[in-house]
Amino acid sequence: MTHSPRILLVDDDKAFLRLLSMRLESEGYETATATGGEQALSLLPTFQPELVITDLRMDGMDGMTLFDRVHGTNPSLPVMILTAHGSIPHAIEATQRGAFSYLTKPFESTELLEDVSRALALHGSGASPESAEEGVDEEWCKDIITRNQLMRTMLSQAQRAAASDVSILIQSESGTGKELLARAIHNASKRADQPFLALNCSAVPEALLESELFGHTKGAFTGATRDHNGLFQAARGGTLFLDEVGDMPLGFQAKLLRALQEKEVRPVGATKGVSTDVRIVAATHRDLAEEVAQKRFREDLYYRLNVIQLGIPPLRERREDIPLLADYFLQEFSNGQESERKHFAPEAMELMLGAPWPGNVRQLRNIVEQTTVLSPTSVIPASQVQQALKSGDNEIPPLAEARERFERRYLVEILQITEGNVTQAAQLAKRNRTEFYKLLNRHHIDPHQFRNDGRSEDVAK
Repeated sequence: MTHSPRILLVDDDKAFLRLLSMRLESEGYETATATGGEQALSLLPTFQPELVITDLRMDGMDGMTLFDRVHGTNPSLPVMILTAHGSIPHAIEATQRGAFSYLTKPFESTELLEDVSRALALHGSGASPESAEEGVDEEWCKDIITRNQLMRTMLSQAQRAAASDVSILIQSESGTGKELLARAIHNASKRADQPFLALNCSAVPEALLESELFGHTKGAFTGATRDHNGLFQAARGGTLFLDEVGDMPLGFQAKLLRALQEKEVRPVGATKGVSTDVRIVAATHRDLAEEVAQKRFREDLYYRLNVIQLGIPPLRERREDIPLLADYFLQEFSNGQESERKHFAPEAMELMLGAPWPGNVRQLRNIVEQTTVLSPTSVIPASQVQQALKSGDNEIPPLAEARERFERRYLVEILQITEGNVTQAAQLAKRNRTEFYKLLNRHHIDPHQFRNDGRSEDVAK
């Protein structure tokens, strides 16, 4: 966290407001105060709080109206309601409509601080929910929702890579959003106004791959009743995304390599080739370096595709994005109707934050859709989320993917223990530093991110 969490306090009792501000600031929080709803709304764009605490009964705009206004423009911003005993039913109504919690006056400081800490933790305090770090144009990656620093760094790298025409390999777990990143790279490139076409290599039988990518002529085989332009020709001037390229049959890999080297394809049944002009973005959930070592993937094709490699962190390593993504999917499944929109109870969100998410963002989207459909109330309870998570426990990942997850998790944990000291980490792992650095590079892990003092370890030349 790069700054103290910011909390906006709203109450028309100036003395209480001052005491509340002093109490929170003594705990290290940064506060701003407003004596009414209108003033609070005017402070939102400049102060950019990560939590709003408002009294329910105030002159002018009351707390419920303020909550509706805040939630309408920033639904992921948590709001806590303060109320007197007589208006508890209204506070309960607010939580049912999506307010984080309510506290009755007078309240214990420990109770307040616990709720504040929980609200900030559940909603990822300390970072703004932009889709990229400073210096990255948000428009090209507007569909990628994140506040995670690793994701921001990766997006910055992706934008720089998009400016060139070199091939890019996205190597990440299933369900992390590889095609979404590929589309964003296309949008950031000089080819943005040309086609973006995608092919899932694992979904097309080997016998049809050549026709699908290179095309065929009329009469080339039974059923070929007309000429067909393959994806290389259809994507001319644009980007061709080859998803799950690691599952491409070994026999076809030589043909793809030849097409990339010669920038020419020959349709099935044709006697001469056709020139191509496409930018290749490939993706896989497999460790292609390991596939090459096991002779399951051509080394020359690997280096042709892997000019620049990008990795999307799995969802369990960017948990601060879970509330943002969940809120985005809730909005999607409400069909844009705010009146039909549901919300997760705080306890339900806690369960989601602690879940392992083997299926990553795709699994999260499925959980949100399932619970939205099945929940009979506007607030989705923890029991509903728990049931949905258990129904996905039987999904067993492929061995290569499970091994990759374990290795990445092991490296992260050992770097956390050594606070980013690669020499100590390598010793604990019983590997020499060179081998350990290769492992870190394979998983796109920067050891400097685990150091608390900001210093970098001296690297032996």
